[in-house]
Amino acid sequence: METDSSYHVPVLLKESVDGLNIKPDGVYVDATFGGGGHSREILSRLTTGRLIAFDQDGDAAQNAKMIKESSFTFCFANFRYITRFLKVHGIKTVDGVLADLGISSHQIDTPERGFSTRYQADLDMRMDQKGKVTASVILNTYSEEQLHRIFGMYGEVRNAKTLAAEIIRVRHSAPLKTTADLGQILDRLAPKGKDFKYKAQVFQALRIEVNDEMGALEDFLESLPQIIKPGGKLVVLSYHSLEDRMVKNLMRAGNINGVQHKDFYGNLIRPFDPDFTKPIEATKTEIEKNKRARSAKLRIATKR
Repeated sequence: METDSSYHVPVLLKESVDGLNIKPDGVYVDATFGGGGHSREILSRLTTGRLIAFDQDGDAAQNAKMIKESSFTFCFANFRYITRFLKVHGIKTVDGVLADLGISSHQIDTPERGFSTRYQADLDMRMDQKGKVTASVILNTYSEEQLHRIFGMYGEVRNAKTLAAEIIRVRHSAPLKTTADLGQILDRLAPKGKDFKYKAQVFQALRIEVNDEMGALEDFLESLPQIIKPGGKLVVLSYHSLEDRMVKNLMRAGNINGVQHKDFYGNLIRPFDPDFTKPIEATKTEIEKNKRARSAKLRIATKR
């Protein structure tokens, strides 16, 4: 079994767990267990408290078996089902929720998962290995309009329309099955000198679509006002603008769309108050040690 450090290096570990303002007897949720780095740090600060962790990835579930504390409960499920699983375990409200929305280093570095542009592998990209939709399915069955949408929206790919059209043209001759098949198309269309970034954007868009990451995040965020106690904390680490915008909107406006609602007296109606006006970002020192920290934005809010 891999250690947490070999599986995944948590970004902004101290800052994010500090943001929970942990009470030793409190009840907390680690919504994205991964390698367990955040969970272990939370558990180290509890005495009679309790930690519930979620993850839909089978490798993460194996990691969770390494934690033997009776105060720890692992739910092998997507965090969009947080309310349902907390009820199963007799919990209605919690003192804090932490979510690290990034893909783990382990998933990227496992060639057969198909998450990385660096390896020859099947176009898979499923977080939940029981899922039926893979990146290959999307590339070979989606319409040109659908492909244009996901590359433009989820990957912010500038030539998304051209890329979608080229995928349709190529798949008429042979289906796209491997990362190499897709890579050949991307090599032709990548802006000069920006090959790596371009491929990363396309792979990100496919990963988000395969796992319905935006839909899951929406379900998760919308359930939190009913789950977190007044005075409790919401701590979220995001890695791209779409995620961060939804989190920021919830904390600032009270909903993921950012639409403000005010009461009769003109006071903003929202369930959370942001702890800071701007997100916390990694230091230069942390980024040098862990390049993945470069795009991380940490937002913390307190439940009203």
